[in-house]
Parts: sequence; structure tokens; C-alpha cells
Amino acid sequence: MTSSPPALTRIRIGSAPDSWGVWFPDDPLQTGWERFLDEVADAGYAWIELGPYGYLPTDPARLREETGRRGLRVSAGTVFTGLHHGPAVWDDTWAHVSRVAELAQAAGAGHLVVIPSFWRDDKTGAVLEDRVLTADQWRELARQTERLGREVRDRYGLRIVVHPHADTHVDTPGNVARFLDATDPDLVSLCLDTGHYAYCGGDSVALLKEFGERIGYLHLKQVDPRILAEVVAEELPFGPAVARGVMCEPPGGVPALEPVLAAAQELGAARDVELFAIVEQDMYPCPPDRPLPIARRTRDYLRSCGAR
Repeated sequence: MTSSPPALTRIRIGSAPDSWGVWFPDDPLQTGWERFLDEVADAGYAWIELGPYGYLPTDPARLREETGRRGLRVSAGTVFTGLHHGPAVWDDTWAHVSRVAELAQAAGAGHLVVIPSFWRDDKTGAVLEDRVLTADQWRELARQTERLGREVRDRYGLRIVVHPHADTHVDTPGNVARFLDATDPDLVSLCLDTGHYAYCGGDSVALLKEFGERIGYLHLKQVDPRILAEVVAEELPFGPAVARGVMCEPPGGVPALEPVLAAAQELGAARDVELFAIVEQDMYPCPPDRPLPIARRTRDYLRSCGAR
């Protein structure tokens, strides 16, 4: 007889539109937002992210009504930024960020996930800029991200969590460490996406142990090592890699999530905080009937790891 794993009392499990193949505010290949909300609740999740701005209702009262009657709460909104370009992009960046932050705050969220802009087009692979930042661009990235963290905190009461992401400039362990070393811990935390970090050669447990005080949020995701090897060999951009299935259903890929969750639980206990761990299985595009069975199985698997 096997014993039950220790309860992960410091982890709040959720899911996101991404796990339903949603990448854009409106796309005929995507699941409709009403169906997403119905199915994410049916799969056993209590927390969700907003996904791309405009996918879920942007009227705060409507959003609260639609999520509340399904027993759902919002953990975070998400924005894409190109802050390494410096002050020249601030006004346009803030126009986008402020809309998302305002809605996230109104929905009761406490976080804003910040994803750096892609250096190549995630669909076509067209190179948009150099994949390596200059020293000046690193300084601007740090300076403008701190500014964003301060403004979002002071105006909306949200904590920004920067998401290392494939095909961006904050990706590999070296770049993640450089970014963390260059930014103020009081203003900038990290959203550790276990799948993206593995995609870019990182070890999530090692990151949790080395930079635990900087980890403010988690995305739970796995990569298929066989497909990842093909992606690396062929230098595929992220979009086609996802379409090929590089992000896979747990527990069939890497990293193993049990030690990640155990390290996150230990971290949460040491800091006396609860950490969100939001399931994100990138799979755009996907048939509309595919996400729900995967979401149910993933929720059951996470319960078997102690995530209630």
C-alpha cells in the first residue's frame, strides 16, 4: 500500500486559457471563452489567469459575474513588453499594461505576468532583432522593468512577475541570472515556467534553490525531450515547435513536477507565503474537444503529487 504524498499546503493550483489553446483575443481556431470557463471549472480548478486581453470579458462586473458563478478566481493578468528598447517604448507599453492591470486588479488578482518580447516571429521565424542584447539594452531592460514594477505596484497594487520565455532575451539560465542580478528584488520577481525553462536548458529545482527569494509565481509545464531535440536541431521558432507538440501533457515530459512542487512548497513555508502554480500546456492550435480531458487528467495527477 502506497502512502499519500505530503499535502502541498503552500501551493495554489490553477489553469489558464493557454491550456485550452488560446493565444489571441479572438481567433476562429480557439475555444470560446464561455466554454473555457465552463470546462476549467469542470476540470477541478479554482484559479485562472486572464489570458490575452480581450479574450475574457473586459467589463469588470461581467468578468466577476462569469467567474464567480463558476466558482473561479483570477490569479493574474499577462502582458508582453519590449522594455530593452528603453524610454522610447514606455508610453505604448504603459497604455497596454495599464488596461490589463486595471482589469486584473478589479478581478481580485495580485499578480501581473510580464513576458519579454520575442526576438523572432513566433509563427514565421522571421528574425525581428538580434537574439543577444547589448550591454546598454540589458541596462534598459533592468531599469524599465523596475519602473514597470513600481508603477504597477503603486497604481494597482499588483506584483509583476517576469516570465522567462523561449525566443526572448530572458531565456537561458545565464540570461535569467543576469536579469535577476540586475533588478531590484523589491520591485521585480520571477514567474518560473518549468516548461520554458527546460526548453531553454534550465533546471527548475536548481533555480528555486538558488533564487528562491526571487520566485513569486509558477507556471507548470513539461516539454517532450524527443521533440525538443528536433526543435533545437532544426532551429524551429516557438510557434511551430508548439504545433509539433513540444509542450506535452504531464507526467510524460520534463522536468518532473514532483520535485519542483516539493521545492516550491519548501520555499513557500520558509517565506510564509502561498505560491500560485498555474498549469499552462501550450497547444495552439488544437481541436476544441482536446483540452478538457487533458485538464482533468492533469488535475488528477497534481492531486497525486499532493496539490489539493
